[in-house]
Amino acid sequence: MRQAQKLQAQFARAQEELEKATVEASAGGGAVVVKMSGQHKLLSVKISPEVINPQEAELLEDLVLTAVNEAIKKVQEMAASRLGPITGGFKVPGLM
Repeated sequence: MRQAQKLQAQFARAQEELEKATVEASAGGGAVVVKMSGQHKLLSVKISPEVINPQEAELLEDLVLTAVNEAIKKVQEMAASRLGPITGGFKVPGLM
């Protein structure tokens, strides 16, 4: 019973850390930079003025998509590294 309480406390602490954590990802050599919370909430999108060209809107869309997907991947990796040791590698739906 004590072990379960200890694991529960560790899990809660790791979840709190993830809530406060942020990751940053970029695409196009830094032309598009996104910041995302540990809970998969997109916090900001920065776009360099030199890539804003109405003739190349599709390229900009691809860069934003790439950066957001990279940020999601980083959040998932961060969650797995912080929660994995606590859960013994068991994947908790919605967290990892």
